[in-house]
Amino acid sequence: MFARHDLVWLTARGWEQVLAAVPQEQSGALDAWSRAGWPAVVRRDEVEQAPDQLSVGFALPPRPLDGVKLRVAARVAIADVARHAAPLPLVAAMDAVPERWRAGLAALEQEATAHGFVLGAYGSVALQAITGQAYLKESSDIDLLLRPLNTAHLRDGLALLARHAEVLPLDGEIVFPDGRAVAWKELHAAMDGVRGTRVLAKEMGRISLSLVSELLATLEETECLI
Repeated sequence: MFARHDLVWLTARGWEQVLAAVPQEQSGALDAWSRAGWPAVVRRDEVEQAPDQLSVGFALPPRPLDGVKLRVAARVAIADVARHAAPLPLVAAMDAVPERWRAGLAALEQEATAHGFVLGAYGSVALQAITGQAYLKESSDIDLLLRPLNTAHLRDGLALLARHAEVLPLDGEIVFPDGRAVAWKELHAAMDGVRGTRVLAKEMGRISLSLVSELLATLEETECLI
């Protein structure tokens, strides 16, 4: 039901759980977050969490004095998720990015659409678009999610990201049909030596080293079902 980077809006009881569990110095910022109606972000499951719980996180904007981003981790009951959405589409975040990125991102979005990709945004780009607060700095990356339909689609997507990364600070993950996600740069570097090559794969329940060939097989299985 839930995947990493998904957005969830909590019920009043859910917010009570969060605010009761965090240190007092964090509760003020999170109370303001709650009153603004902004979502939490789904993160990887914790080892000790119950089956009816969901691990979520909040990344507050950089502090003006030192630029530190306060990250708050929490757990809530799944029953206290009032609304659930996929990560923000990149196209919905375009007005929030700095002017220096807009032409390049517009070109990326147009080409991605032509190839059948719906790019998702997460991290600082998505949070700045959602909250209107200042998250992006000169050193910020653009975190994107790409979900390929088959192996050829994956290769097209990796080539697309690599080409546009020459002018944009692109980062992010390729998400496979079984939910495993791999950093696109790592996967791009590994694709030429598919047999026996392993990459770091993240999913809701764990992190593992997965064979690239095994990941590609999930795309082939999905294609057979279409």
